[in-house]
Amino acid sequence: MDRLPGESGALWYDDEAGPMVRPYTVTRGRTRPDAAASDIDLIAVVAAEPEADLPAGGDDLGEDHLALLRRCEGHPRTVAELASEADLPVGVVRVLLGDLLDAGHIHMVAPDSSGERPDVGVLKHVISGLKSLEAEGL
Repeated sequence: MDRLPGESGALWYDDEAGPMVRPYTVTRGRTRPDAAASDIDLIAVVAAEPEADLPAGGDDLGEDHLALLRRCEGHPRTVAELASEADLPVGVVRVLLGDLLDAGHIHMVAPDSSGERPDVGVLKHVISGLKSLEAEGL
């Protein structure tokens, strides 16, 4: 176990777990994406731009940016899926995706919220029917 400098008893991290990197270091202290990408929805679908190659050092993109970009290549994913697969908090993923969006490496398709909501009466009737099927043992 390692200790913080100047502190004899405080444990910094476990040797098996490796060093701890706080999310704000990944996002360079930002807690929200830029204004243009501020409304990144949890179920928005993210896809890599087909013409865009992986950035080669010239961009201000880190390894976490590139890992998200690689996950989107060939198979679009939702923001929630990316956060789960990358094992990063959703807020961090939103900031990183905002950077990729600004750089033109990805595009996003927001969920369609213009559809009508289902009738509550119909939903209650379906639930009632399912309960009666369950009671009959089907």
